Amino acid sequence: MSSTDRVTAGLLVIGDEILSGRTKDVNIGATADFCTDLGIDLMEVRIVADIEDDIIAAVNALRQRYTYVFTTGGIGPTHDDITADAIAKAFGVALPINPQAREMLESRWKQAGTEVNEARLRMARIPDGADLIVNSVSAAPGFRIGNVHVMAGVPVIMRAMLEALAPTLTGGKKVLSVAIKAWVGEGSVGSQLGEIQAQYPDVKMGSYPQMGTGRPTTELVLRSSDPMRLEEAAEKVREMVNAAHEKAGVVPPQE
Repeated sequence: MSSTDRVTAGLLVIGDEILSGRTKDVNIGATADFCTDLGIDLMEVRIVADIEDDIIAAVNALRQRYTYVFTTGGIGPTHDDITADAIAKAFGVALPINPQAREMLESRWKQAGTEVNEARLRMARIPDGADLIVNSVSAAPGFRIGNVHVMAGVPVIMRAMLEALAPTLTGGKKVLSVAIKAWVGEGSVGSQLGEIQAQYPDVKMGSYPQMGTGRPTTELVLRSSDPMRLEEAAEKVREMVNAAHEKAGVVPPQE
């Protein structure tokens, strides 16, 4: 795939609770799956604390490097939810209460009998020039400004926002994958795999040791948007793996 065909993305995970270990992140995997399904190459993930300058620096770096930037976390009602403030400053725009966002929220609060207060209205602050990302779970919207898509950190809400975003994104070529299991350790196939990788630079090849199988095993994963090149490279890897089995005297179990 040429560089002009590629659609790329960076992900910025925001929150002290992630870095402290108090909250275990699951949004990285969900975003990776989402991007893969759309043919978008997720190229980088950064995790930053609730520090405005750090968020601004990370957003500005990522939005210059990639087609899309996704952020998760920090758009709630509390004092440490500063993502919207940081994004507005990164783009040099004001952060007023957005009438459409306020209407969405107040409609939901009215149904639930929830009081409208200053803290909750923080979630209606949207940078000037941004479009809203619909939140079908709790009504508090995310937003998109430029190529930056700002979403909640709560996993179920973040996934709902990704689904709302999907029709607005331009994907690239679908990336296909092939997994090949080798019943030997990485050291038995590493050199040869590197040689095959050099022959097929357009096919990404990864080597992943597996534990708990009673003997060393390695899963070799090949990924490419070109099905013919992928299968050609996979056949080379299968031949390599069969030779490694024969050399080690290994008879793989029937699967």
